[in-house]
Amino acid sequence: MGYNVAQKLIASHLVEGQMDAGTAVGLRIDQTLTQDATGTLVMLELEAMGVERVRTELSVQYVDHNLLQTDFKNADDHLFLHSACHKFGLWYSRPGNGVSHPVHMERFGVPGKTLLGADSHTCAAGALGMLAIGAGGLEVALAMAGESYYLTMPKIWGVRLTGTLPDWVSAKDVILEMLRRHGVTGGVGKIVEYYGPGLACLSAMDRHVIANMGAELGATTTVFPSDVAVQRFLASQGRGEACIELVADAGATYDEDDEINLSALEPLIACPSSPDHVVPVRDVAGRAIYQAYIGSSANPGLRDFAIAALMVEGKQVRQTVSFDVNPTSRQLLETLAQMGLLATLIRAGARLHQAGCNGCIGMGQAPATGRISLRTVPRNFPGRSGTPEDQVYLCSPETATATALMGVITDPRSLDMAYRRVVEPAHVQINTAMLVPPAPAGTPVELVKGPNIVSLPPFEPLPDTVEGPVLIKLGDNISTDEILPAGEQVLPLRSNLPAISRFVFAPIDATYYERALPYQHTGSLIVGGRNYGQGSSREHAALAPRFLGVKAVIAHSFARIHRQNLINFGVLPLTFTHPDDWHRIAQGDILRLPDMRQALRQGTPLTVQNQTRHETYRVTHALTDRQVAIMLAGSLLSLFRARHQDHRLSHAYGMQLAHR
Repeated sequence: MGYNVAQKLIASHLVEGQMDAGTAVGLRIDQTLTQDATGTLVMLELEAMGVERVRTELSVQYVDHNLLQTDFKNADDHLFLHSACHKFGLWYSRPGNGVSHPVHMERFGVPGKTLLGADSHTCAAGALGMLAIGAGGLEVALAMAGESYYLTMPKIWGVRLTGTLPDWVSAKDVILEMLRRHGVTGGVGKIVEYYGPGLACLSAMDRHVIANMGAELGATTTVFPSDVAVQRFLASQGRGEACIELVADAGATYDEDDEINLSALEPLIACPSSPDHVVPVRDVAGRAIYQAYIGSSANPGLRDFAIAALMVEGKQVRQTVSFDVNPTSRQLLETLAQMGLLATLIRAGARLHQAGCNGCIGMGQAPATGRISLRTVPRNFPGRSGTPEDQVYLCSPETATATALMGVITDPRSLDMAYRRVVEPAHVQINTAMLVPPAPAGTPVELVKGPNIVSLPPFEPLPDTVEGPVLIKLGDNISTDEILPAGEQVLPLRSNLPAISRFVFAPIDATYYERALPYQHTGSLIVGGRNYGQGSSREHAALAPRFLGVKAVIAHSFARIHRQNLINFGVLPLTFTHPDDWHRIAQGDILRLPDMRQALRQGTPLTVQNQTRHETYRVTHALTDRQVAIMLAGSLLSLFRARHQDHRLSHAYGMQLAHR
């Protein structure tokens, strides 16, 4: 019995543990990816750790989130990131060069390699046959410092694809079908691996669409084989020599199995306000819209824009529709121009934006109040667009464009036009001018810090007893956008922890910050529901509550990345032993957790005492030995410092003995 692709990738990078689902494993990381909403904190963490130069094969810092320069903050951070890349030895992708994930595929992705990214959609690179995992920034910083990446070994979920995509159905409909079947928690604790004869109709960038939104399933990552489609893509990028064949062995098996007949799919759409509220487009057809939005990391390929251009050729979008086009890389923008498709889009009424994340994360392009926005982005969490109480639907470029032409949600199959297949050129425009290579090792560089860049505070160890109020009680599927929003007002503060902490839970409870301040130094708690912390990998959603005094979060379950981010910054993630106990706790109750350090060391159950109601509840933590060590130290950063200090002291002592 042979290995599947995911097992091959893990086995070739395994440095600790066994490939048994549910056990802890450590992996060697070849490449890292950071973007500017997470990267500034990563660079401050490298500085705090005393790292002189990254030890990965390749690390890249992208500027794609904070492109709006409405004041000095984002511009200052761009200069800081540029200087940090020179200092620590990273590539730097300049503002306007494009979204991290498609640019990384174009220029840096290599089949068979591992990629750890401080962005939840890093999993998109699984389209190339990479093991690409999104993580918190501190774990990425440690990987850049040469440390292994630790996680719980996932189950491998094999999804066999058969058939061929019909006209007007594309890769976005494949992942929407997965979300329709399995929901936003269906992939938790799993790697999704696609295989089968249906792969033949999916290009590398089609696979990117599916792999990217594996994050919305809650999956650890998504993996595709490296085959002829990957070879064709890398050759078009002038990097054909980087391709290796990486396919499942004959007889390979999976922990779980599923199958999709591509020929049976129809255009699908995710309704507000969750990626798994999926229905056929025909079920919601006829609803008037304000905006149709093409682009983002979820639909970044040439065909995703080309099909839209071919559909609107010689036509005009409805005058009531804002037709927003967000190119995902500068070289894609040049290729569209060379093919004449950019002019077609502009002539049809498209509003052209710079290559970047933009409206996907609420950086401009917010829809009108109470109006529908159809988007090819990966997420439609409440308010993420920048408009409170928004109505964002997720769909394919075909559906979004058909709707822009008609002014109401439209199944593209109902259009009075023939389906036009996109023929991509064998070689696209290559643009590396805005990729700045690392400075030579040993080059003296001073970090350029503007007034909005504040160094990280120290993190005190976990106290033996925590006592404090439940400052907020939450339901299921709370996203990191709700814990700490993105958008043009908040994200520019990502380098300033005291300032960004003012926005913790602002979309849910604008009073949280003021209520938290009195307990900043004594401690408070949060109670959540199922899948707490889904969505973005941004560690600010754990770090800012920690800064305001949160010592523990008690929930039914946690999203993978956010749970680890809580641990990394010394916030204890606890789960109810008896789920009904969630109903017994109210916001404002005073909870007490005694003897925590001893319980963590000994692995004994923890007891929560409700001082207000005179009740007790059992909770579990399921921490690995390494995670316990992080909690006891107060943060992963504190543990790293302590261990390296011990190493330096041991080395110095050994040198003294050697000279005696």
